[in-house]
Amino acid sequence: MTVSITNKARHIRFAKDLITVILGIGLLLILAFPFIWVVLISFRPDKEIFTRTFQLFTSVTLENYYTLLQNSPFPNYLRNSLVVCTISTVAAVTISLITAYGFSRNRDFRGRGLLLILVICTQLFPYVILITPLYSMFFAVGLINNPLSLVLSYTAMNLPFAIYLLLGYLDTIPQDLDEAAKLDGASTIQIIFKVILPIAWPGVVTVAVNAFVSAWDEFLFALTLMTADENKTVPVGLAGFFGEYTTQWNLVMTASVISTLPTLVLFMLLQRKLVSDLAAGAVKL
Repeated sequence: MTVSITNKARHIRFAKDLITVILGIGLLLILAFPFIWVVLISFRPDKEIFTRTFQLFTSVTLENYYTLLQNSPFPNYLRNSLVVCTISTVAAVTISLITAYGFSRNRDFRGRGLLLILVICTQLFPYVILITPLYSMFFAVGLINNPLSLVLSYTAMNLPFAIYLLLGYLDTIPQDLDEAAKLDGASTIQIIFKVILPIAWPGVVTVAVNAFVSAWDEFLFALTLMTADENKTVPVGLAGFFGEYTTQWNLVMTASVISTLPTLVLFMLLQRKLVSDLAAGAVKL
C-alpha cells in the first residue's frame, strides 16, 4: 500500500513537472517568435516576403545577406559600432572601477556623500537635453563626425550606473586584502586590477554588458553627431533602409539579424563566466 502511494505521488509530480516544462517551452516560443520570424524572413526572396497566406517556410536564399554585405555600406556601419562600443565599454568599466574603489575605500573623506548624490543626479535628466550642448561643444573642438565624440558620450552616459553598481560589489570585499597587498609593496592601481578586479568580476561583467548594449542600441547621439554616411553606426544605418515611399524589407530583416549577433554572442559568453564566478563564490562562502 505504501509503495502504491509513493508511485502515485511520483507520477503526479512527474505530470506536474511535464506540464511546467511544456508551458515554459510554449511561453519561450511565443516570446522568441518575433525574432524567429525576422530570421526566417531574412532568408526569403524579396518577392516572397509578402504573401496572402501565412507560410512559415518557403524557399531559402542567401541573396539578402550577399546584397547587404557586398552591395551596401552596412559592413562599415557594423565596424563603426563595434569600434565605438568596445572602446566606450572598456573606458566606462575602467573609470567606474577606479572611481568606485575610491568611494569604497575612503568613506570618511569630506564631501563623499555629496559627490555620490551628484553622480546619481546625472541619471535624473533625460539624455535628449544634452544633445544641443554636446553638439555645440564637439563642434567647437572639431569632433563632429569623429568617433571620439561618441566614445566620450557613451562613456559618460554609462558611468553613473556603473559606479553605483561596482560600489556595491566593492563594499562587500574586505579591506584586509588591500592592506595585505600594500604590505607586499603593491601600488593602488595594482591592488585594483590584480586583487580587487578578480573578486569583483561578476559586477564588472554586468557593467560591461550593460555599457556595451546601451551603446550598441543608442540612436539619438549617433544620429546627431555622425552626419557623414561613412561614420554612421548600426542603428542609424538601419534606419536608412526605411525610405519615404518604399522600404527595403529584405535588407531591414537581414540587417536586424546581423546587428543582433554581437550583443547576443557577448551576452552568452559573459553570462557563462558570470554564472561560474557566482557559483564559485557561493561555494567559498
